[in-house]
Amino acid sequence: MLDYVSYLRVSTQRQGQSGLGIEAQRTAVEQYVAQTGGTLLKEFVEVESGSGKSRPILVQSISLCRRTKATLLIAKLDRLARNVAFVSSLMESSVEFVAADAPYANRLMIHILAAFAEHERTVISERTRAALSAAKARGVVLGKNGRMLAQTNRCEAEMFAASLSHQIENARKTGATTLRAVAQYLNSEGSRTRSGAPWSSSTVHRLLRRLSPPPGERCDWTA
Repeated sequence: MLDYVSYLRVSTQRQGQSGLGIEAQRTAVEQYVAQTGGTLLKEFVEVESGSGKSRPILVQSISLCRRTKATLLIAKLDRLARNVAFVSSLMESSVEFVAADAPYANRLMIHILAAFAEHERTVISERTRAALSAAKARGVVLGKNGRMLAQTNRCEAEMFAASLSHQIENARKTGATTLRAVAQYLNSEGSRTRSGAPWSSSTVHRLLRRLSPPPGERCDWTA
């Protein structure tokens, strides 16, 4: 019987609309584990864009796979094949991994797909910068882009908080009633903040605020 550790990744509130939200990935993973007769040891969720190279949650999931000899399981191949550094980190770890939607894809195929995807993203990024520069030269006010970026960052932080809601509930069930106690529980579970740092009272406080945003400010990332 195989043991699995699942790694789910979301980037923005639009993930739910594209069918690649947390719940969709979780369902795909659970179905694959059931079909193979395996056991899911733990689930890791990371909020990070496809181009991001900082993957602290990925590091944690790989570490657990290495300790338990488990296979790293992702829901969809394109959750993996978007960044060469991401793929390389898996290959260098010597940890076995599989995508639920393409279980027979070998490592060479995945690496090639990642290289093409990264090149395409670079081309799109260069075109976007050129278009913004041209718009600015024409006198177009670009301040709105800054506000949109801030909104995206806020929503991603809210999504990250939601992914940890079950751990917060488990902490409270163990009697953790203070911010410090919750932080100690999260750290003992191997959880880390979005930046990869250990939890503290202040970061737990911000996390809890993200779980209960003021009326009218909640992001619609579950649509």
